[in-house]
Amino acid sequence: MADAGLVAQQAVVAVAVMAACVYVVRRQFPQALRRGRMRLVLVLLRPHRAAWLQRLGRRLAPKVAAGPAAAACGQSGSCGGCSPG
Repeated sequence: MADAGLVAQQAVVAVAVMAACVYVVRRQFPQALRRGRMRLVLVLLRPHRAAWLQRLGRRLAPKVAAGPAAAACGQSGSCGGCSPG
């Protein structure tokens, strides 16, 4: 039987390896990660899913990026569609 020190050491190494893998995936494959997240969100947001799964899906969904028109809104006042802030 392995002693507690060896088990703890192996657990720390396993956590470090998992953290490194997560870092590499987030850094090198952001589009694949985003596509996978969107697939998961779409599965969770189906109408027949439980309410807690749908809440989880809404929480995992990526935020909508504002376009250039929304970023400039209210700064120049030239569009007339929004009030300066």
